[in-house]
Amino acid sequence: MPQPRLEELIDPSTTALVTQECQGGVIGPQAGLPALAEEARREAIPNIGALLDAARRAGVTVVHCLMQRRKDGRGSNTNARLFAAAKSFGADLTPGTPGASVLPEFGPAPEDLVLTRTHGVGPMTGTDLDPVLRNLGIRTIVGVGVSVNIAIPNFVMDAVNRGYHFVLPRDAVAGYPRDYADAVIDNSLALLATVTTSAQVVDIWRRSATSN
Repeated sequence: MPQPRLEELIDPSTTALVTQECQGGVIGPQAGLPALAEEARREAIPNIGALLDAARRAGVTVVHCLMQRRKDGRGSNTNARLFAAAKSFGADLTPGTPGASVLPEFGPAPEDLVLTRTHGVGPMTGTDLDPVLRNLGIRTIVGVGVSVNIAIPNFVMDAVNRGYHFVLPRDAVAGYPRDYADAVIDNSLALLATVTTSAQVVDIWRRSATSN
């Protein structure tokens, strides 16, 4: 059976643009991992901004998925090296702080949804994301954000396991180092997701907005 065309996959009525950890404490001024934040600023952040604008104009559902952590760490993971290292990163992910909030340049717009989690390494397992998307009739996720090292592969696999189509604009995600992120996309994620560019997605949504 042939794969659906990109235009069919990202129909605004059944597609959600989901941003993953596009927040101050991860890729913004309060970032705990400066190298990842710098890599994201180089290309991903401007392209995510263009995608958000096109999505909102076309009527695509926008969901921001954020990681938050209480100051005392209650309820957050401690069972991997990443979580232990996070304590020394210096990023404040306390709910309500800039580090735990959507980057100001990304909104959120009044119609956007914002979902938070305090555990895990991806936005879908054990969170409200899956039921919220199903309630909205979403069949395709366009996933953007960070990082290709851990959270984005986790996101892609969780979504595919739950029956969603996943579209990955490769220039709207970031990982560090970049060569490694490119290898993960080309050799793993391309087997599960439709890998494209932000320009291709923006073009389709802009044409959709114009025709409506």
